[in-house]
Amino acid sequence: MSYIDFDKKELVNLKIALDRELLRTNRAGSYASTTIIATNTRKYHGLLVAPQPLIDDDKHVLISTLDETLITKDEEFHLSMRMYPGGHYHPKGHKYIRSFVSDPNPRLVYRLGKMVFSKEYIFAFSEDRILVRYTLEDAIDKLTLRIKPFLAYRNVHDLAKANTFVNNKYNHVDNGVSWQMYRGYSKVFLQFSKVADYTHVPDWYYNVEYIREAERGYPCQEDLFVPGFFDVEMKKGDSIVISIGLEEKNPANFKRQFTSEVKKRIPRDNYLHCLENAADEFIVKQNKKTGLIAGYPWFGRWGRDTFVAMPGLLLRQKDEKTYKEVIHTMLHELKDGLFPNLGQGKNAAFNSADSSLWFFWALQQWQLMTGKKAKLWKTYGKSLKSILAHFSKGTHFNIGMHKNGLIWQGVNGKALTWMDAVVNGKPITPRIGYAVEINALWYNAVMFALELAEEAGDKTFVNEWKKWPEVVKQSFKATFWDDQKGYLADVVNGEYKDWSVRPNMIFAVSMPYSPLGNFTSNAVVHKVKQELLTPRGLRTLSPKNQAYKGKYFGDQSHRDEAYHQGTVWPWLLGAFADAYLKLRGKDGKAFIESLYWGFEEVMSEAGIGTISEVYDGNPPHTAGGAISQAWNVAELLRIKWMLDTIDKN
Repeated sequence: MSYIDFDKKELVNLKIALDRELLRTNRAGSYASTTIIATNTRKYHGLLVAPQPLIDDDKHVLISTLDETLITKDEEFHLSMRMYPGGHYHPKGHKYIRSFVSDPNPRLVYRLGKMVFSKEYIFAFSEDRILVRYTLEDAIDKLTLRIKPFLAYRNVHDLAKANTFVNNKYNHVDNGVSWQMYRGYSKVFLQFSKVADYTHVPDWYYNVEYIREAERGYPCQEDLFVPGFFDVEMKKGDSIVISIGLEEKNPANFKRQFTSEVKKRIPRDNYLHCLENAADEFIVKQNKKTGLIAGYPWFGRWGRDTFVAMPGLLLRQKDEKTYKEVIHTMLHELKDGLFPNLGQGKNAAFNSADSSLWFFWALQQWQLMTGKKAKLWKTYGKSLKSILAHFSKGTHFNIGMHKNGLIWQGVNGKALTWMDAVVNGKPITPRIGYAVEINALWYNAVMFALELAEEAGDKTFVNEWKKWPEVVKQSFKATFWDDQKGYLADVVNGEYKDWSVRPNMIFAVSMPYSPLGNFTSNAVVHKVKQELLTPRGLRTLSPKNQAYKGKYFGDQSHRDEAYHQGTVWPWLLGAFADAYLKLRGKDGKAFIESLYWGFEEVMSEAGIGTISEVYDGNPPHTAGGAISQAWNVAELLRIKWMLDTIDKN
């Protein structure tokens, strides 16, 4: 038995099967994603989804799926399934599936009378190529495997429509063919490990429907181009490997490469190994730059998410080399004291007040988790001083330090904190003014910079900044704390104080340098635990608040309205664990362990083997959003590191 597996009863139950999705990625920035029965339910699903730099800086679905048919002397068995308008599924190949396992790579087993047939796939580690292996495990007679590739050739956020501009020509290559539907796109090469007959009969399949897009209020039907089909004979015991990539390869190596790629992977045979595998899937190396994808399938690189996720994704796995590479990539984007909130290069958007402050925290975690006193000031001091200087003097979006030492931020129409949902041009949680977590991060950043500067003997910097920590500390308590309420305000702007109970206050306790004393720290943790803590993370708003939304569902507007108004975010558990263990030490270990292990049950839900983006605020805390989110996976791994090291301290 595999750690994650599904049997016949679960696989023929479409409510179960279509709610569980697969993701496999590689370091080249490509991915494959579908449901566990290989029926696509999102426009983001595809067998080969790869960057297309000549088109834009985004990913594109090149091959949507493969349609497989087994042809005997007497019958044809169609193994695939697609959805069409009216809730019609055709063909209904899922009825033949008998089992699914995910370790060491996804494997479906079909039983058709006396025939047993299996399908597996795996991504090449560092190239835009997916390998699919078919095995006829049991059969009386020979049969023909027919493969129809369904081509999309469009951006992941769009849908394809039939048109007369498609290039329906093809070129023969070794044991296969290549296509290029539109100018500017990469050619796609589909090759077999043995000779296959190709019949070119270009045609469109109309109105393939994606139920998840319909639920999310988006257009949900597309037309897919099928250029032709391949026929290859198989007998009992035969295995065939299909390579689908952006370059032609030698078919003689496909079987060996499939086996080799499987051996490179960490087995998904337990909870921790699933998290480690998921962590590895966010790392992308392109054009000599190393970055972290914030989430799959629709996120790109985000500055804040990168710095929050780095320690858990990389340091927990002792990958300091990649850690340095990611920092190097990010520092090339630093501008006027700010890192990009999202995007890069000419498409970078710098509307984030906290990404730069999370950079300080990421360096702290490097020092803490490796146990090394690295020469961080010598290497990164110039960048750290630049950030502090821009924040103190003022930079874009009214981000700047006031005379009281606190950071004020915000402009109308923009959301600069991590609570950044905007509907119809209006932020749901604008949070203009002194935001509590921004100033907790600010205090921590100044203190850490002084620590590094003192160790490095930078007296000029120390003399310039040494007065500010006490100023910030006093102002922080005076601005955010209320003795009667017993917790911290979320945002303060002039006379206005927002006393909504939100998780942002936890960072005032969790940071390595906290501006709070022991009494106030305990009060904050108690409040957060009492009103915000769930088995899936922290709610973004207390259920006692009239604005609370306990379910994350519906179209874009409805989901964004709930995004930070009660929806649960797992990554916040990292800060909660930091704060809880800081105050309770070893006495708090059992409780944090229960939260960590509580996530094991989601390994076979939603995005299997990984952690979804968000969960409902109300029980049973159903998963929502992206099927795999970097900082969620990362913070669970960092919590595991905390638990493993607490007994050593």
